[in-house]
Amino acid sequence: MTAETAASTSAPTPTDEDLAALPAPRRRFRTVTLVVMTITTLASLFLAVSLRGELVFSLQGGSPQDLGELSPSVLERATANLWVRGEGALSTTEVFRYFRPLESDAYRLARVEGNPELWVELRVPRDADGARFVAPGSFVGRLVPVQTAGLRYSALGEAATEAGQRMSPQAWLLIDGESPTSTRWVLGIQALLLGFSAFNVIGILRLSRPIRD
Repeated sequence: MTAETAASTSAPTPTDEDLAALPAPRRRFRTVTLVVMTITTLASLFLAVSLRGELVFSLQGGSPQDLGELSPSVLERATANLWVRGEGALSTTEVFRYFRPLESDAYRLARVEGNPELWVELRVPRDADGARFVAPGSFVGRLVPVQTAGLRYSALGEAATEAGQRMSPQAWLLIDGESPTSTRWVLGIQALLLGFSAFNVIGILRLSRPIRD
């Protein structure tokens, strides 16, 4: 018998009792990782769903649909999330402005005269927003109900209330200057969000899988 064989034979073999006496592995870090990955996955999917309107709009092609005069009858036959061109006078009393984080320009919203359910959003540089601002009479942009305009417009109702204006839940919004081409940024954001969600789901499944002997 060689020395190596003798050493292996004389070495004590752990029994089931010895293994059972070992402390349980710490799983706190694994649990925290699973919770964080689950939360970030849900947040990514929520953001992706909230941008679905911009995604559909960005895939449109062709020319804007000409609506002509923006009368109340326009909304009766209008299709949500459509690229349109229209004409109309804006109210000088039912108007308010709001700001978005990380953007230097202001946004002015005004109701279309003779159409109580249609508001137009205009992007206005800060130095031009005031008494010198003259609203245009024709607009080209995205036509969408306020309720489905997306996460970027979630503060509109609060901004209108703070300005003493009333925006109906059934109101429509014409976002002047927004075109399918200018909204293509959402394609990259959606791909990033869905890829991140898929990566997290795979990681969650692997961490949740029982460890094989």
